[in-house]
Amino acid sequence: MAVKIRLSRHGSKKRPYYRVVVADSRSPRDGRLIEEVGRYNPLTTPKVISLDLDKIQAWQSKGAQLTDAVAALVRAAQQGEKTAPVQKKSKKQRAKEAEAELADAAAPVAAGSEE
Repeated sequence: MAVKIRLSRHGSKKRPYYRVVVADSRSPRDGRLIEEVGRYNPLTTPKVISLDLDKIQAWQSKGAQLTDAVAALVRAAQQGEKTAPVQKKSKKQRAKEAEAELADAAAPVAAGSEE
């Protein structure tokens, strides 16, 4: 039985989300797996890479092969790439802040013209 550590695609259409899984190489991409060893979300900024490197090393010592994509993710995780997602502000929050800035900028002008 040839075992591979590879990506299993989840998520909805045009919104991929991947799980890093240990699976038999003959099973389908999203099919039966042996163990989940991590997650990868390419849509967040920066990309979220969450891997259990100890489990991956253990499976490699047992003969599991990494796919090219997973090998790149492991290298990125070992080099310490940023993995925490940055919270984006919603349109409402940005509009509210813009209005507040305009009000602050207009307040000194209005106060100066009254004198």
